[in-house]
Amino acid sequence: MGIAMKYLLDTHTLLWWWTDDPQLSAHARKLISDQGNLIMTSAASAWEIATKHRLGKLLIGGQAIARFNELIEADDFEHLPITYLHALRAGSYAADHRDPFDRMLAAQSALENLPLITCDSAFAAFGNQVVW
Repeated sequence: MGIAMKYLLDTHTLLWWWTDDPQLSAHARKLISDQGNLIMTSAASAWEIATKHRLGKLLIGGQAIARFNELIEADDFEHLPITYLHALRAGSYAADHRDPFDRMLAAQSALENLPLITCDSAFAAFGNQVVW
């Protein structure tokens, strides 16, 4: 068994975990399921799920919204609130990336020193440590 680490889940990673989606890599699945690791979920993911569901872009969003905290607690994940420092960093990135959810996750990953579990190559523009 390796050294326990802290990780931040990208929103798609969280949803794929909850739905046991085969797109979730074996490595990501192993890191998330390792009870020795602390898995963080951002308030930005709740915001993104609710927004995409409202826009009709995320059909499973209703279930995820209604049971968000229940699902987080059932998996022994931790909530990561958004602070003003996260907001300032997210808004200050020079990277030409318009997605506010990605910008917030990048800021939280950087400021909290949390590797981001994601397959989204967009985070390279922010210089985040990513694992997949």
